[in-house]
Amino acid sequence: MPYPMQFGFQDATSPIMEELTYFHDHTLMIVFLISSLVLYIIILMLTTKLTHTSTMDAQEVETIWTILPAVILVLIALPSLRILYMMDEIYNPYLTVKAMGHQWYWSYEYTDYEDLTFDSYMIPTQDLTPGQLRLLEVDNRVVLPMELPIRVLISSEDVIHAWTIPSLGLKADAVPGRLNQTTLTSTRPGVYYGQCSEICGSNHSFMPIVLEMTTLKYFEKWSSMMQ
Repeated sequence: MPYPMQFGFQDATSPIMEELTYFHDHTLMIVFLISSLVLYIIILMLTTKLTHTSTMDAQEVETIWTILPAVILVLIALPSLRILYMMDEIYNPYLTVKAMGHQWYWSYEYTDYEDLTFDSYMIPTQDLTPGQLRLLEVDNRVVLPMELPIRVLISSEDVIHAWTIPSLGLKADAVPGRLNQTTLTSTRPGVYYGQCSEICGSNHSFMPIVLEMTTLKYFEKWSSMMQ
């Protein structure tokens, strides 16, 4: 869960989110070093007399400032491509869930079960009980087993939505007429909150997503009760 005055990411609860956090720190360190170098050069130019104003050619300097940015871009691109391929890889998922976006709620279908579908609406503020979170609680949570690969198919029945769970590192567009897919694996049990992150109309802010990651035993018990 995010908290007031938070400057960093939510706690990672999936391998993908952990990799994204490491990549963020890696890129931020490179940006910090470049910014420090540029600031040093600016200060140096402002505090010293200009020299070599008549220089017309400096092939060594031109070579360095051409090769160095290329090397920096490679150092950023390689880990980024690795994570991109990790996010697209789906191998032998234990379960498949289909998420459909509507104005303004989500509907879910567990495709491995015959009749396990439900709609998920935000609970209005006046109906919340003590301890529930405003604008984030729903009447039907998505219950999934932890430590197992889950495939999520995402689409929409009206306008473009986006199915997003920050702590799992997930964000996939729900586009009408198109079926996108992503994979998730939670490393620990818990309740994880997300929201539609694509402006989809007047009630865009009122279609939250709630995942409850639990043990396989409890999930099987829940799924048998829901059918």
